[in-house]
Amino acid sequence: MKGVRRILLSAFAAAALAAGAQAQVLRLPGRPQAPAGAPPVSPPPAGLPPAEEEIWPYPPPDPKSWWDDAWPKAPDAADPLAGRRIPRGSQLAPVNNGIDASTYRLWGLMPLQWEVLYPGEMILEVWVRPSSSVRQSVVRIIVRRDGKAFVQGRAGLACCEAGIARRIGFDAELPAGASEAFLALRANRMWSSPRLVRVEEKGAAEGVCVNGVSYDLTLLVRGQSRALHRACDDAAIGQVADALEPALRAALGHDPRFDVLFRGRIDFGLERKAFQDLVASGGSLKPDLAGRAQPPGAEPAPQPE
Repeated sequence: MKGVRRILLSAFAAAALAAGAQAQVLRLPGRPQAPAGAPPVSPPPAGLPPAEEEIWPYPPPDPKSWWDDAWPKAPDAADPLAGRRIPRGSQLAPVNNGIDASTYRLWGLMPLQWEVLYPGEMILEVWVRPSSSVRQSVVRIIVRRDGKAFVQGRAGLACCEAGIARRIGFDAELPAGASEAFLALRANRMWSSPRLVRVEEKGAAEGVCVNGVSYDLTLLVRGQSRALHRACDDAAIGQVADALEPALRAALGHDPRFDVLFRGRIDFGLERKAFQDLVASGGSLKPDLAGRAQPPGAEPAPQPE
C-alpha cells in the first residue's frame, strides 16, 4: 500500500506541476486568453521571429468574432511609427522612388508614402538588387524625435512566385546614440544630385553597364523626400557610400540568413575612392536624361529552363 500511495502522490504532484505550467503559458502578458474548456495550448516552437512569437500560441478563432477581437500589439521595433495620424492642415510628403504601396506590402513593410513623420525625424531606405541574382534586400532606418533609432530588414527571392519567396525579416532597435550619425546624413550633398546619373570622365568613352548591383536610396523627412538610383559604375555608387555603409551595416547581425547576402561585411571603400578620383581628375556625374531605371522591387521576367 505504501508503494501505491507513493505512486499516487507522485502522479498528483506531476499533474499539479503540469497544470501550473499550463496556466503560466496561458497567462503570458499580451496574448489572448483561451476560453474556458478550450484544449491546452502548446508553447511556441523554437526559432520563431519575435513578432510571430508574440501572437503564438492562441486558440482557434471564432469566425464570427475574427474581425472584432483584440489582437496583440506588435513590438515597438516592428512599427516604430504606429498609430500616428496626419496633423491637421498638413499633408504627407510625396515619395517619387517608383515603389507602389502594394510592393511594400509584399515585403512586409509599411508603404513609405504613408508614413507620418514629425519635425526632426527621418527615414533612410535602401534597396539592393544584384543584376545576376533574384536575391533582393531592403533596409529601412527610422529615427524618431525621442532619439531612438530602428532598423527594419527584409530579404527574399523576388521572382517567379505569387509572393516574395523565402522572405525573411527582422525589426530591431539600434543602440543608443545611433540616431546622430543618421541625422547628419540629411545635410549630405548627395541628396542634391539627380536621381539618375551617368559618369562623365575627361577623354574617356561612356561605359556600358553589363553586370553589377543597383542601389536605390530614399531619404524621407517631414514634408519632403529625395530618391537616388546608383548602379554598376563604382564612381556613381561611391557618391552615395556615406549613406549605404551605415544603413547596411546597421542591418547586419540580426539574422544570419540576411548577413550571408553581404558575406558578413559592408565596405564601399573602393567605390568611395573611385568617386574621389573622378572628381579629382575633372570628371563628374551628369544627369542621365535618357536613363530609365526599374523601380525598386521590380522582378525579372521568368526565364525558360
